[in-house]
Amino acid sequence: MADTTESVEEKTEEKQDQQDGAAQAQTKTQAQSAEFSEAAGTEGAAAAGSIDILLDMNVPVTVSIGRTEIPVRRLLQFGPGSVLKLDKPIDEPADLYLRDTKFATGNVVVVDGQFAVKINQILGPGDSATKTVET
Repeated sequence: MADTTESVEEKTEEKQDQQDGAAQAQTKTQAQSAEFSEAAGTEGAAAAGSIDILLDMNVPVTVSIGRTEIPVRRLLQFGPGSVLKLDKPIDEPADLYLRDTKFATGNVVVVDGQFAVKINQILGPGDSATKTVET
């Protein structure tokens, strides 16, 4: 029994030594400084090219006509013809969001058989409100 106890203690010490060695190896990682050369003086051309790339990008715009919260039990009971009442009156404008930032308001209209938004107001940086709930 004494031999078994000593054997277990030796194995435990070996494991501890291995773990200590691995921890020391991880802490010995050294950082090296990098040297960078100066860029050529084409700042004006590069800036103009960069803005052109951004101007041609598509960005997702989200239109919110209202929100509501309902229990999952009720949601699972929905079927064709069910009506979900939203929190916003019909005479209030829809909110337009770029990512999570409200940037404009407008009215929902129909153009060529599709929904569209006629923008009423573009909000300034101080006027914009961040969405609190994802739509």
